[in-house]
Amino acid sequence: MNSDVEVIRAGALMGVTHGFLGRRGGVSTGVHAGLNVGKGSKDDAEAVERNRRIATDAVLPGATLITAYQIHSADAVTLRGDADPAFRPEADALVTDRPGLALGILTADCAPVLLADRKAGVVAAAHAGWKGALAGITDSTLFAMEALGARREHIHAAIGPCIARASYEVDEAFVARFTDDDPENERFFSAGKPGHAQFDLEGYVAARLAAAGVGRVDALGLDTYADPDRFFSYRRATHQREPDYGRQIAIIGL
Repeated sequence: MNSDVEVIRAGALMGVTHGFLGRRGGVSTGVHAGLNVGKGSKDDAEAVERNRRIATDAVLPGATLITAYQIHSADAVTLRGDADPAFRPEADALVTDRPGLALGILTADCAPVLLADRKAGVVAAAHAGWKGALAGITDSTLFAMEALGARREHIHAAIGPCIARASYEVDEAFVARFTDDDPENERFFSAGKPGHAQFDLEGYVAARLAAAGVGRVDALGLDTYADPDRFFSYRRATHQREPDYGRQIAIIGL
């Protein structure tokens, strides 16, 4: 695996310290080869810790990395003051206005969302899998940012590498969850094989952010499933019957 870490940046967040990282770089080997930062993986714990430091230094050198114990919820946690790097709240979004903290979200097909209001000095990182996205994780994140002084029209958001519509086959019950919530959600599904459809997670998350009044939303259009050299993918690992899978990280900070 190449020792050089790839940091992907979004135009919407220029001027804000951030980065979407894939699997390139890092010290892990085997099915976790590269920059695996997942503490919940079966990777060597020391390798994971080294990768987390490498990832943090690639985006915000010297910062304290804070990640959540992600539970596919709509829960957002606000970090104030100094934070213990061992602190892992059960939540799916982190929000702060404090310099020196690197907010990190781990994914392996779900959508990482980084948000910032540069004028207010407020940043956030959210994990939007389909459950959390439907439950309103982006809305919870915006409310938490507003509580720190952000304004929605000033917030810019970017959606990083996630599984794309072409790679995301779902069944009819899955489709019904979204269309029962809002019939207009049908537009995020296209025809698949009999009894199935293809789901546009990135498009759904972008639409929710836009509908909530976010000033700018960028979707990077990078498919984790289809690009094994650059990204980890839970679904790809499952389809290939691999024993485990790695996680990549998206980081933002002040």
